[in-house]
Amino acid sequence: MKISHPGLAALGLCFLVVVAWGPRGPKAGAADANAKQTDTKTQDPDTLIEPFTRPPLAELDAKAEWTDQSVLDGLELLRAKQAKEKPLATISEALKLTNTSPQNNAKILSALGRLPERTSDVNWDAPINRTLQMDVKSMNPILASSVAEFDVNGLTGFGLFGFDWTMRPFASKDAVVSWQTSKDRMADKIVLRNDLTWSDGHPITAHDVVFSFRTIMNPKVPVPAQRSGTDKLRWIEAYDDTTLVFFHKEALATNIWNINFSIIPKHIFEKSVQEDPTLAQSDVHVKYENDPICGGAYTIASRQRGQEIVLARRENWYMHKGKQVRDKPYFKTIRFRVLEDTNTSLLALKSGEVDESLLTAEQWTTQTKDAEYYQRNTKASGLEWVYFYFGWNVKTSFFSDVRVRRAMSYAFNHDEMLNKLFYGLYEPSNGMFHRTAWMAPKKPLPFYKQDLDKAEQLLEEAGWTDHDGDGTRDKMIGGRLVPFEFTVLCPIAADRIALCTLLKENLDQIGIVCNVRPLEFTVLQEKTQKHDFQAMFGGWGTGTDPDTSDNLFVTGELRNFCNYSNPDVDKLYEQGRKEFDRDKRAAIYGKIAELIYADQPYTFLYFRNSFYGFNKSLRGYNYSPRGPFNYSPGFTSFWKAVP
Repeated sequence: MKISHPGLAALGLCFLVVVAWGPRGPKAGAADANAKQTDTKTQDPDTLIEPFTRPPLAELDAKAEWTDQSVLDGLELLRAKQAKEKPLATISEALKLTNTSPQNNAKILSALGRLPERTSDVNWDAPINRTLQMDVKSMNPILASSVAEFDVNGLTGFGLFGFDWTMRPFASKDAVVSWQTSKDRMADKIVLRNDLTWSDGHPITAHDVVFSFRTIMNPKVPVPAQRSGTDKLRWIEAYDDTTLVFFHKEALATNIWNINFSIIPKHIFEKSVQEDPTLAQSDVHVKYENDPICGGAYTIASRQRGQEIVLARRENWYMHKGKQVRDKPYFKTIRFRVLEDTNTSLLALKSGEVDESLLTAEQWTTQTKDAEYYQRNTKASGLEWVYFYFGWNVKTSFFSDVRVRRAMSYAFNHDEMLNKLFYGLYEPSNGMFHRTAWMAPKKPLPFYKQDLDKAEQLLEEAGWTDHDGDGTRDKMIGGRLVPFEFTVLCPIAADRIALCTLLKENLDQIGIVCNVRPLEFTVLQEKTQKHDFQAMFGGWGTGTDPDTSDNLFVTGELRNFCNYSNPDVDKLYEQGRKEFDRDKRAAIYGKIAELIYADQPYTFLYFRNSFYGFNKSLRGYNYSPRGPFNYSPGFTSFWKAVP
């Protein structure tokens, strides 16, 4: 089943073709031979694709020295893993436990996280009610730009690749017959299954993949998130309905992630994208926004904007010409409730209106420990590589000096944040790579601790002193005295506001005025993307590869909201994606982490463990550094038992 684009894994937390010809057309051999003489730029002027002459497949096969790559099934991987593990408790024992210790947490996950032993154990008609922390802006997968959109599109969209709980990439058995890489690493060949269909019955073919690539690379189409990584491809050729070759610009260790992008149906969008490159404004695009053609295991049954999205299991996903060809999804329907407020989500979990909910540290500690909560629910936690930070816009007069940014990190009371605001549940962060990640620096970086004397020393060295005696630090800039008063933006969430308020209180002690401005997610997202802020509170989920963090820290990149720039960091990211030895890559990214730590464009705050409440009827939940959902099998391993 489709797992959302790994190259998009670094999306902020603060904040899916073929012409309808009926029977299959002729095999692309002769047609190919003609097409390959035309370069892509002549073919389509509205493209960022460089001219490229595609070689005949026979010629390519003769020279490529193909190496077979993994084609796997996430559920099969999990079944094999669990077959070697003895449960630490029975289901009945686990359901009686309160999660008050690491030992009880391990027992709950070991017993309740297992896949069904028999198909008769599964309640195949069961629905599941899930939560979304924000509404979905678009149902078109290539327009996705938020975690909520990837949660939904991961179930309704079609894709070729996935990755397991160790971040190991593979081609998905649900969609792919074989995957091979050329010896020089300049090409990847994929053979698709011939039993794939869109929800309207049209076959999914290699031509859909090529069309999607060309659409993403059309500069008029507003999909910068999808284009990041995909733009490293030179071309994709569909040699017939099922044979694809991805041609790369360079031999890169990250090419596996660059060939994984969202796919949309060519027969739906081929004409309309030329008329409306926004994919959103024309009557056709409005129609398919409200009633999308899906390539995944589920379709959209209904949608009430701002309230809920209901998905329905798609029979022609797992059945083909009367035969079952893929695993039948465990849930008949999936209802996503849009619940932006964490307190509302918890109330819905307690009342049985939803079956799962992300819990804050306070909720885990104080609001989910009584008999009333455990009557209907349990809870479980797992390590998740999600870090949060204060971001300093280095193009402002306040934070252009590294000494000031370091002073901010010394001024903040990290211990109070961890122990009082987050009840000792979260780990401190010293950079974007968790200490358990293979790319983390081998020599751990020290954690910042509050040191107001050091903060004041750095501020004075940077010229921020109280020149006029009013109690607020100031500095002569451009011939005028500028007071050190700035605004930090944050989401409208109680714990985020409390954290920023703590920053405000800390800075007040050293003569700096910090104003806290909570904003709705869409407004916050717009302001950060436009660099329209002085400081911000944000969070990033882990990438499947350390290179995915380049769009946060490389000069001028898409999500480099803070305008950070260090030529050495830029060069190291280039080296990292060209190095294939994992140990050598790890050393490169470790050095990047060290340089960013020294420059402090972020004050790194904490890594948030994944805390969830689950209805006791749920089974099959497991954790990865991406949490319980966004990996393979992820959500597709969830199920409900026969009552």
